[in-house]
Amino acid sequence: MSSAVRLVDLRETPLDVAEVVAALDDDASGGLTLFVGRVRDHDGGKGVTGLDYSAHPTALARLREVCERVAEEYDVQGVAAVHRTGSLAIGDIAVVVATTAAHRGDAFTASRALIDTLKAEVPIWKHQRFGDGTEEWVGTP
Repeated sequence: MSSAVRLVDLRETPLDVAEVVAALDDDASGGLTLFVGRVRDHDGGKGVTGLDYSAHPTALARLREVCERVAEEYDVQGVAAVHRTGSLAIGDIAVVVATTAAHRGDAFTASRALIDTLKAEVPIWKHQRFGDGTEEWVGTP
């Protein structure tokens, strides 16, 4: 495991942005780029009332692989990614990713790659519930 990968987890409990920032604290990093994904109240023109995230048993290992790849491919000092599972309400934090680097450009680029790759490759699925009584699965194979 790369020493740059500092925090990787899937949790049913609320996520803490401060924990992610603290995990990436070091004196060599001039930039820390943080992305916080939250549950919004709409999708596709419908009102969302809540959602559930389900993770495949391999999801944590896949998330770690994504973090390791970002740490190898980008000039970063630190990488962190934490994703919620279970039932979430509107406004809840669903995912927190962050990277640190000596310079801001590297941190921005690596964080963008981290969240985009996580969304594309980690088997976590979203089940949305809408105000009209319908529902939808997002991200399923």
